[in-house]
Amino acid sequence: SAKIRTYNYPQGRVTDHRINLTLYNLAATMDGDIQEIIDKLQIEENAERLKESGL
Repeated sequence: SAKIRTYNYPQGRVTDHRINLTLYNLAATMDGDIQEIIDKLQIEENAERLKESGL
């Protein structure tokens, strides 16, 4: 199985492996501040859909 996300507490880092996004705000992420991750996931999904549609 593939990793989706890694949480590195000593470095305060969270990495989303699906979109190669690394953020250094682990505490905020764990408190629910995940909008930046959601935004990047949506951008990647939209780009993939455009690629598949041939536009």
